[in-house]
Amino acid sequence: MLSFDKQRSQIVGPGGCLDIHQGDEVARKLAMLIEGECGTESKKDVAAEHGFSRQRYFQVRQDFIAGGAAALCSVKRGPRRRSRRTDEVVRQIIRYRFLDPDITEDVIAQKLRQQGKPITSRSVQRTLKEFGLQKKTLRKSSRS
Repeated sequence: MLSFDKQRSQIVGPGGCLDIHQGDEVARKLAMLIEGECGTESKKDVAAEHGFSRQRYFQVRQDFIAGGAAALCSVKRGPRRRSRRTDEVVRQIIRYRFLDPDITEDVIAQKLRQQGKPITSRSVQRTLKEFGLQKKTLRKSSRS
């Protein structure tokens, strides 16, 4: 029976062992799948041995079934596309606020959309907040 030895980073079987490079995530996931599908241990235990949850085990298994070993390679996390708040849009938002301090976020967003820049009022609000350009609110005096 095949098993994965974490200490030595090897796949161990009755006929010998095969070393796996420390950073080779594809080989490690593949070893987990082989152990889980061909071994006698429960999939939950096999996943735990490899540092995965049962749910993640089945996600990795599904990726392997759909795309083979190449699908086991992790993909880059984070945004898949560029932000709508580009440097040019941010400059325009700040420019509009300085030209007219009483202008609302909705009006700024509308002006930018008319220029062909797809932006929402909420994005304008975030930008103004980042630069500290929100409208000041008057507070009641505590002496009254």
